[in-house]
Amino acid sequence: MTSTFPNISISTERLVLRPLDEDDVPALAAMMNDEQVAAWTDVPQPFTEDGARTWITGYAPAEREAGRGLGLAVTEFLTQRLVGVVQLGRTDWHVRSTELSYIIAPWARGEGYASEAALATAQWLLRDQRFERIEVRTAADNAASQQVAQKIGCISEGVLRNACIAHVRDDDGTWSDVRTDFIVWSLLPEDLEGVDAELADTGFTSYGDWN
Repeated sequence: MTSTFPNISISTERLVLRPLDEDDVPALAAMMNDEQVAAWTDVPQPFTEDGARTWITGYAPAEREAGRGLGLAVTEFLTQRLVGVVQLGRTDWHVRSTELSYIIAPWARGEGYASEAALATAQWLLRDQRFERIEVRTAADNAASQQVAQKIGCISEGVLRNACIAHVRDDDGTWSDVRTDFIVWSLLPEDLEGVDAELADTGFTSYGDWN
């Protein structure tokens, strides 16, 4: 039984999800320095181009090769512009479960890209890869991330109290940690049947052994 995600490209109506490459370094660094990304993730701040390059050439390939997860660039089909990233992590190959997270660049928000990319990834996982569970964790106050989870059909399972560390910017420009709750969501194969038809019918095509 396989225990490593393939190098995959997934195409939707508007997007192409593919492995990150070094050409993405400037756009990835710019995206990760956004205030909302800093507030709701543990991405180091400031996020330098050297940090982006290390993530693309070192961390992401190591996670995939070790079977722990997968990182995908989310790009516009027409412009090829990087508009976000989708990550899989904490993968359990025996249980066939993984955790899904997503980040969208500030200039690309409000277009439905997060839900389109997350749903395409979920369809690929639950149908093509025969996974049985996808987990999404959202900070209690991160309404935008919760809306994405709901839109792709996730079911709220409960709250992990005090399990999340968010960040707030202080008056001097530095960031401080603030502890909050995680809301835990799950998506099972049968849950895809309940996804809004407009999203579910967009469809996607996957291509393995991406080069």
